[in-house]
Amino acid sequence: MRISNATPDHFTFTATLSACAAASSLQCGATVHGLVTVFGYQSYLPVNNALVDMYGKCLDPFSANRVFEEMRLRNEVTWCSLLFAYTKSGLFDAAREVFCVMPRRVEIAWNVMILGYTRNGEVQLCLGLLREMKESLCPPDQWTFSAVMSACAETLEFRCGCMLHAVIIKSGWSSSVEVKNSVLSFYAELGCLDDAVKVFESGNMLTQVSWNAMIDAYMKLGNSHGALRVFQLSPEQNIVSWTSMISGYARNGHGEEAAVFFVEMMRTGLEPDDFSFAAVLHACSNLALLGCGEMFHACIIHYGFHAYVFIGNGLVNMYAKCGDLKGSIRAFHEILHKDLVSWNAMLFAFGLHGKAIESLQVFEQMVVTGFKPDNVTFIGLLMACSHSGLIGESCALFESMQRIYGFSPEKDHVACMVDMLGRGGYLAEAKKLADKYCSLYSAKTSSCEALLGACSAHGDLGFGKHFGESLKITEPHNETSYVLLSNLYCASGQWKEAEMVRKRMADQGVKKMPGCSWIEVRNEVLCFVAGKNSNPFMDKVYNTLQYINFEIRNPYFVDVNG
Repeated sequence: MRISNATPDHFTFTATLSACAAASSLQCGATVHGLVTVFGYQSYLPVNNALVDMYGKCLDPFSANRVFEEMRLRNEVTWCSLLFAYTKSGLFDAAREVFCVMPRRVEIAWNVMILGYTRNGEVQLCLGLLREMKESLCPPDQWTFSAVMSACAETLEFRCGCMLHAVIIKSGWSSSVEVKNSVLSFYAELGCLDDAVKVFESGNMLTQVSWNAMIDAYMKLGNSHGALRVFQLSPEQNIVSWTSMISGYARNGHGEEAAVFFVEMMRTGLEPDDFSFAAVLHACSNLALLGCGEMFHACIIHYGFHAYVFIGNGLVNMYAKCGDLKGSIRAFHEILHKDLVSWNAMLFAFGLHGKAIESLQVFEQMVVTGFKPDNVTFIGLLMACSHSGLIGESCALFESMQRIYGFSPEKDHVACMVDMLGRGGYLAEAKKLADKYCSLYSAKTSSCEALLGACSAHGDLGFGKHFGESLKITEPHNETSYVLLSNLYCASGQWKEAEMVRKRMADQGVKKMPGCSWIEVRNEVLCFVAGKNSNPFMDKVYNTLQYINFEIRNPYFVDVNG
């Protein structure tokens, strides 16, 4: 337009600024702002409103406020745009000041404030604003109730959500599609399947959001069959439907189904997004399927999602859990803008492969780069040091976590320290540490498991019996305490006591989950469980093992008949 010497007007500028806002392009928006001044349209109300809106959506509330202050004429759109600029940037004190001095608080203004608090997880402030809104005789609409219900879902506030649901029914908004979907999502998020089904079946107007919420509700309760049934019955399946199924399968330990579902999704012609890739990478991590993981990595590069930080973090984790540490390191270095999760994933990867020194070096680099560690960081470091027997380094980390970074030890930190001291044979010190923190942080179960495991490894029957009995009282249906205590009795030659533990385990209905090994052959995962010969090729496997065993024992044997 400018090349052809056509002169832009105020319609041109408002449309262009809206495009800049939609694209979150602050640089282009600022350039257009300069042209607005050059062409003399800075006094036009719609243009100024578009400027305030653009700066707000581009996360520059100070420029939005500067435009606002320079305006001689303002309307409700102006005030709401400035309010949105502050809430979107998380400046709630400034937003509250603007909200309090507004000439007239329209519904949109209330909704902007409530939605801002919702994004920040401030459910009590949302409910307080809703109460103020009703007292000011400004009736809440479907967007108000949807926002507050979303806040209850995100913070898992069951009581508040149920009370709000009652208010929604009383106010007559329960038939609104937006409100119904938010209520449905609330019950789905909290795993209240019966309530979710009631809401789902109570309305004639069901959208794709409704169907997806039901899929999520079933998956959260581990009911993969129910989720699949809803998925198949839904009128259409969009990317969210497929991603809900993939992530649900991965979360419930059905990694193979998740990978198959992802492939089926691509066969339908539906392009995967960043969330679906993150879900399928999680599935590959749980199954340790390196071949599938590499295939999905290639797809990620093909679709251009390799620059996404959380995708890169998923790749670091996937390669580490699939046994490819070099691939994990390569994926880490390819993340251009690393966040704290990136660093945590890398130090966990080194710890998982028994390289505690490298894990500590990653921690040092992270601190030098300017990132402040969190609780997860120290869990990864303590686990790495524990498995490598670095007792001195673990104690130093445990102390610095409290003294330098101000973190109170949580049950996972205590369990790592107890496990590390127990592995090193310092059972008395481990018990003293566990006794100190168990009463404060309810870490008794995890600490007792670690101590019982250490007693079993070192053959300490005295301590082991004490911890085993404690575990059986606190968690009578936990198989770990029975198995470890029975093994400890067996190692000490007390077969009668071991048999009594096994009998009590059977009386309680507790069954030991059998350990299994698996191997990936030609894109198929084959599982082997001790005592079960269900594999059709088991005879060939045994013959091959016997041959390998013979070769090992007789390295110089020459078959003259061969």
